[in-house]
Amino acid sequence: MEKDVLTRFGVSMPEELIKRFDQYITEQGYTNRSEAIRDLVRKVLLEPGGLKADQLVAGTIVMVYDHHAADLPLQLIELQHHYHHDIISTMHVHLNHDQCLEIIVVRGLLSKLRELQHKIQVQKGVLYAELSVTYLDERGTGQEHADAAEHHHK
Repeated sequence: MEKDVLTRFGVSMPEELIKRFDQYITEQGYTNRSEAIRDLVRKVLLEPGGLKADQLVAGTIVMVYDHHAADLPLQLIELQHHYHHDIISTMHVHLNHDQCLEIIVVRGLLSKLRELQHKIQVQKGVLYAELSVTYLDERGTGQEHADAAEHHHK
């Protein structure tokens, strides 16, 4: 794998802020400020406004729901079947007598995954549903082959 070219730049911060940042770096186990800043920049770029709707991403949808809510488990299964091309795997955990936690591992266009998360969130009985994603490099995912095959069949 080719190593990224690094660019150096200076950052000015108030003394109190840099002291707090250095404490954060130590607590998080970073060996230097550069590593911490790179991770923080990556995190900011992955926030909802930092990605384009047509960006290929991978991540998770984590949800907590009341499995006693009328027809909710069946509705969630039907919804997941509708998005089966975007879902890699799911894990279901019984939290207590009433609540279930489900983790859905997803890969696809951000717009479609946001759509799925929204459709889950608005279901009556869903207490929590959050989409968390990261960039996905199309090279090596097989997606370029799937796209080529789809284009060939049109």
